[in-house]
Amino acid sequence: MSASIKTLVKDGLWDNNVVFAQMLALCPSMAVTTSGTNGLGMGLATTAVLAASNILISLIRGVVSPQVRIPVFIILIAGLVTLVDMALDAWLHELYKVLGIFIALIVVNCAILGRAEAFASRNGVWASCVDGLAMGLGFTFALTLIGLIREFLGSGTLFAQAPQLLGAGFAFLEIRLHERGGALLMILPPGAFAVLGFLLAGKRLLDARRQAGQKSRQKTSDAEESAAPVDTR
Repeated sequence: MSASIKTLVKDGLWDNNVVFAQMLALCPSMAVTTSGTNGLGMGLATTAVLAASNILISLIRGVVSPQVRIPVFIILIAGLVTLVDMALDAWLHELYKVLGIFIALIVVNCAILGRAEAFASRNGVWASCVDGLAMGLGFTFALTLIGLIREFLGSGTLFAQAPQLLGAGFAFLEIRLHERGGALLMILPPGAFAVLGFLLAGKRLLDARRQAGQKSRQKTSDAEESAAPVDTR
């Protein structure tokens, strides 16, 4: 794997995460994450659109006039979202009913148009595909994590109704940790904002510690180099 591909994957999953770093797509991040199952389903649907739109836009970038590129990008994204919407309705109808209008709203997800304009329209197909997948999986990770925390604190379950919403193959994900229920606040909108706030703070803390560690290692390396004896022969 080349360094550039590693950078794209690292950016999409962590450093430039759609939710935790760019603070984009907060509407579905808050609205559909009442459970880990909902977050996973929404994230995977968005990932499919992100990867496909990046590939298509990279393929046509040389033939689309700069004056009309944004309308063309939006039309392509809208067409892909329509296909995803129809596929979910046909094969995962229960998940389709739960996600509802938020599937159609993928069209106006700033992350998708943003990657189309900032990356896919300026790079090759392979890099655009990797970028779309990495950004989509980072978005899926964020939604699923928020959903799991809210679900665990609010109802004491993990991936509730996974076989009904995602298919029988996902039955192994469903776990009930206790029967007492939990804090209703976590399932309501304020719970989503609270969980997101704590996760953002946690990411900032981890990034700060990582940067401090890198600076410390760099200083140690520089000190060792400066202290090394110089051969004057």
